[in-house]
Amino acid sequence: MKKNKIVIFLLIMVFNQLIMRGCTQNYEPQDSCKKPEFAGQFYPAEKDKLTNAMEMFFGTAQPAGKNKPVAIIVPHAGIIYSGQIAADAYNQAKPFDYDIIILLGTNHTTAGFRTASFYSEKYYDTPLGRIKIDTTLPLEIKKNFAGLTTNKAVNAKEHSIEVQLPFIQYAFPTVSVVPIVVGQMNADDYYKLGHAIANAVRDKNVLIVASSDLSHYTDFSHALTTDKGTLTSITQMSPEKFLLHNDETLGKGIPALVTCACGEAPIATAMVAAKELGAKEAKIISYANSGHTTVGDIQKVVGYGAVTFYKEEGNTDENSAQKYFVDPDDIQNDKDKISDSDKKYLLRFARSTVEEYLKAGALPLAEHLSPNINLKRGAFVTLRKSQELRGCVGRMLGDMPLYKVIGTMAIEAAFNDNRFTPVKQEELQNIEFEISVLTPVKKIKNADAIVLGRDGVIVRKNNLQAVYLPQVATETGWGKEEFLDQLCLKAGLKPGDWKDAELFVFQAEVFSESDFK
Repeated sequence: MKKNKIVIFLLIMVFNQLIMRGCTQNYEPQDSCKKPEFAGQFYPAEKDKLTNAMEMFFGTAQPAGKNKPVAIIVPHAGIIYSGQIAADAYNQAKPFDYDIIILLGTNHTTAGFRTASFYSEKYYDTPLGRIKIDTTLPLEIKKNFAGLTTNKAVNAKEHSIEVQLPFIQYAFPTVSVVPIVVGQMNADDYYKLGHAIANAVRDKNVLIVASSDLSHYTDFSHALTTDKGTLTSITQMSPEKFLLHNDETLGKGIPALVTCACGEAPIATAMVAAKELGAKEAKIISYANSGHTTVGDIQKVVGYGAVTFYKEEGNTDENSAQKYFVDPDDIQNDKDKISDSDKKYLLRFARSTVEEYLKAGALPLAEHLSPNINLKRGAFVTLRKSQELRGCVGRMLGDMPLYKVIGTMAIEAAFNDNRFTPVKQEELQNIEFEISVLTPVKKIKNADAIVLGRDGVIVRKNNLQAVYLPQVATETGWGKEEFLDQLCLKAGLKPGDWKDAELFVFQAEVFSESDFK
């Protein structure tokens, strides 16, 4: 035991020495390298999982256009929330060669910082390896913007810079970065810094990246309206109009809204530099907020947008971005039943949600397809392995868009149904997914109104309740009394308690992967 403790102590000492040298990998002692601060928080710490996440996001990213971007705006939240929007932005530039990326970050850590700070080490370290920092270009920028500092405290724990690095490494494996954290400044300083950047890179092959999320902490519907306005103001390519829009929006008293864009400073700076370099048009590539994601709270959201600046005009389709701002409260049901294409999509989405969480520690973002997928409906996701139940969890309330309910319940059924162990990667190929989309719940007077095989049933008594889906009666062959007795036992009640309990019924549209094989 004593020998084991000594070995562990020596291993810890060696690891600490590596950290003190700046990297957890085997680089030369003279290399100064910043270790990752947010691996395992904002993005996976394991190389395989992070690679899988990048492959997933870029594999479903918005296709690139024919024109080379001068600058892009990219979100910087945890990739489980904003990773797809970030990949949408980077994917516009991915087909083109760049030698350097100027990465303009947002100051989250140093109150009162009102200039810009460059990180002057030689490398960043991430689970994907190291990425070189260009230390000469900042000197050129500083010639025309004396306020550019090397304040290590500002750069030390800035996630808006670090979370971009895996996307850059995946899309541009050989590129160098110039990381600059831009503090809150006045409009004149944004112009000075933007002009300084443009002058320094005019004869270089450079992409400018502004790292910014959008609205913070209002609810889903208000976020849609607020973020649409902010992104539209960006497409006007006027820093003054953009800054004025943000001030005016914050003055409207929108509930819980604390900012329109936390990276206001990087966006304004990038806009100036892009225009100076010849950009004539800005295009909204995609949008989502945290409420769109499987794990996001729709009452308190953060917005994410992908925007690209081009030298060529004619890239913008005025209607292309409208689908990203769909509010489920405004949607009317097109049909009485969900179409087969919607069913297939929801089943794929349920499976990919579980699969990507296992492979990549990330979650896919649902596409904005038909109106029925955005309808607020309750739903259950059921997993079966060799025709035996492997997990089943649902949400009765129709208070969230259907795609979000399906994604959330898929995760719950796979990993949080306490009747079963969590699903593992190796068994996923043998699991079948089934979805039950529910009608609104109705209270009934007594059990006579129940039609077995048609109705799902909820029993409630003494603060205890349980639910059976309609297909339970068909699968078990139970008669009505046995069905209700078993439902009472599931709730922790006694057989027969249903006779003086509250009873509710609903119907379900049930479909599974085997229906479409």
